[in-house]
Amino acid sequence: MKNLKSLLLVLSIILFSGIILSGCKPKADTSATTEKSAVVEEGWVTLFDGTTTDGWIGYNKESFPAQGWVIEEGALKCQGSGHGEAGGSGGDIVYNKPYKDFRLQLEWKISEGGNSGIFYGALINEDPIWKSSTEMQVLDNVKHPDAILGKDGNRQAGSLYDLIPAVPQNAKPVGEWNSVEIMVYQGTVVHKMNGETVLEYHLGTPDWDAMIAGSKFKDFPNFGKYREGYIGLQDHGNDVWYRNIRIMPL
Repeated sequence: MKNLKSLLLVLSIILFSGIILSGCKPKADTSATTEKSAVVEEGWVTLFDGTTTDGWIGYNKESFPAQGWVIEEGALKCQGSGHGEAGGSGGDIVYNKPYKDFRLQLEWKISEGGNSGIFYGALINEDPIWKSSTEMQVLDNVKHPDAILGKDGNRQAGSLYDLIPAVPQNAKPVGEWNSVEIMVYQGTVVHKMNGETVLEYHLGTPDWDAMIAGSKFKDFPNFGKYREGYIGLQDHGNDVWYRNIRIMPL
């Protein structure tokens, strides 16, 4: 009996010790897994991560340009040709998947006197791209003449090119990064630049149709039509950099 009591005492001590130790055992760190899940749940899709041009092709081409566009310090750079509007050796590029309703976010910086643009709603096989695609202007507002051309600043950075000016005009100086977002949802389009909404318009409305009828785009029947379209970056013959390009389909 004495031996049995001793055995039961030992077993009780072991069991009690196990409970204490299990309670003191550090919990597994699930923060990384939770963070990863949160990113997936947000719905953002990376279009350019700074390391590869996968998914990007020349406009009306089957592959990425062999020259004129390079990856430089985590950014997608268009190498200027010095020929201005005649463009460079790379030409415009597009992501090879069309999008309809979305939020598009990216950052850009421009060279001195530089000009470029972010296209969205572009059709393939209609050359040049601007005959179908609306464009957020990318510009050196100080030196490039487009800043004082057009009407009421509608060719300045962040504007719907040659149609609606960006207000407020909050583009950063040459060489500094600007953050932008373009949202398209059921015909409503919003441009944001450096954290502020700078313009809003509505595709297919009487106001939109009247504005296009009075613009240089009036002779292009596919310009600004609401449909799935491609996202593109413009080669305007000047150095320009783009990075952190991502999209959230809506």
